[in-house]
Amino acid sequence: MAKPKKTPRPKAQTPKGFRDYFGTDVTDRAEMLQKIAGVYHRYGFDALESSAVETVEALGKFLPDVDRPNEGVFAWQEEDGDWLALRYDMTAPLARVYAQHRNDLPNPYRRYAMGPVWRNEKPGPGRFRQFYQCDADTVGTASMAADAEICAMLSDTLEAVGIQRGDYVIRINNRKVLNGVMEVAGLAGDDKEAERGIVLRAIDKLDRLGPDGVRALLGDGRKDESGDVTEGARLNEKQIETVMAFVQAKSTVERNLARSAQDVEDFDTSYAFKARKAVSWGQGSNRLETEEAWQAGDIWNSAVIQELDYLVKGSEIGQRGVRELLEITSLLFNSGYYSDRIVIDPSVVRGLGYYTGPVYEAELTFDVQNEKGQTVQFGSVAGGGRYDDLVKRFTGQEVPATGVSIGVDRLLAALRATNRIGTTEQGPVVVTVMDRDRMADYQQMVAELRSAGIRAEVYLGNPKNFGNQLKYADKRNAPIAIIEGGDEKERGVVQIKDLYLGAKIAETATHEEWAENPSQFEVPRDQMLAKVQEILNQ
Repeated sequence: MAKPKKTPRPKAQTPKGFRDYFGTDVTDRAEMLQKIAGVYHRYGFDALESSAVETVEALGKFLPDVDRPNEGVFAWQEEDGDWLALRYDMTAPLARVYAQHRNDLPNPYRRYAMGPVWRNEKPGPGRFRQFYQCDADTVGTASMAADAEICAMLSDTLEAVGIQRGDYVIRINNRKVLNGVMEVAGLAGDDKEAERGIVLRAIDKLDRLGPDGVRALLGDGRKDESGDVTEGARLNEKQIETVMAFVQAKSTVERNLARSAQDVEDFDTSYAFKARKAVSWGQGSNRLETEEAWQAGDIWNSAVIQELDYLVKGSEIGQRGVRELLEITSLLFNSGYYSDRIVIDPSVVRGLGYYTGPVYEAELTFDVQNEKGQTVQFGSVAGGGRYDDLVKRFTGQEVPATGVSIGVDRLLAALRATNRIGTTEQGPVVVTVMDRDRMADYQQMVAELRSAGIRAEVYLGNPKNFGNQLKYADKRNAPIAIIEGGDEKERGVVQIKDLYLGAKIAETATHEEWAENPSQFEVPRDQMLAKVQEILNQ
């Protein structure tokens, strides 16, 4: 008789595209999110925690594919035939919540939400199927003041978590302006949808491919270094020049400002030159005094808006977009947000098919090392814009909305890359166990420490090998180990070992220095708490 086959053991491995978060990963993220929530709350936004699961119809972005809707979401079918899916972002659930509860919610409704989202996409380096997002949105108003407020709040948020002014820039564009450029270029209408899609993708690649690469994609196409060919939009020369004038609008403005500054005797103090210095375009900002920033902000953003107004001349929708940008910058300007923090940038695309008006992106401008060891700028950590059609899917009526989403993992990585958040968390004080029959005494010690707000624990492993207890304390990154054997108990004292000082002394000290700088202290039992507090406060 054949022996029954043993059930194979499951593999202890994380599913592809997912990861586990340990100690400092979780605590650093929680600390950062708390700071972000503080800014959002100060701006009057309320917290919302919606369901992680939505109906596929509510998500709306993905359509059923034969048997199941698997275009980018993790979905399953219920017994009653309904399809459910894990949320892929925070915005689609917000649209459902607002439509469902709109009679009970204030109008406009301002909310922020934080949590994981899931996307059923091919994983890659730094690209995961589960990641955290932190969103803030205002639903129910078409006022450009809502968009200006989101940009100001995003600026304040970056500074609150430790990104210094000059190390970031908030860039703003408008879907209507780009629509106006398309109209001027003869690319309006349903029959030009394919060409517009290629143009949008080409503009979005400006930072990576440069003007020549974008120009090639607007024409016949582009061949990359591997020989792969990307099909172009096949625009004629006049159309290409119209789009490229839009793409290079900021460069045109910079050249014009530099040229005007050359007519000023003192070049370095001319406002035009300060305007050029005030904005980074990804190369780091120069902080100016308040009055100078006021003037520079006025000149730079006004000059860009004037250039855009020229490019969309004859397009009503384009000129409406320019007026919206002018209103946003005026509101920001009067609130003290100048071009050293927030600038108009025509190259911001952000999947413009989704947005209906202003779009914005937060970019970190300091240098980091990439996976290949190359020095690059960190890049985008947040983005958003106005989306006036999303809630309409539920209500049948247009409900204006605008919002921003922060990539939590990317922002956390930026803070760690620049040592702006702790990468090593201090562990608990460890009370060692010298006599397992006296566990109550040791528990009393940690209770005393915890009551004083000190993180502490009793060693709960096998106490026979004291060396293993100290190894455990090191692995826990414990600052202090407390020792009370039978002899110490009888004399009414405890030994307190400063593990951080001990490690530091062991690295460089001579035997004489070691003797002069002991890292272990004997104190009366009733002075244990005071000595621990003294060491921790050093």
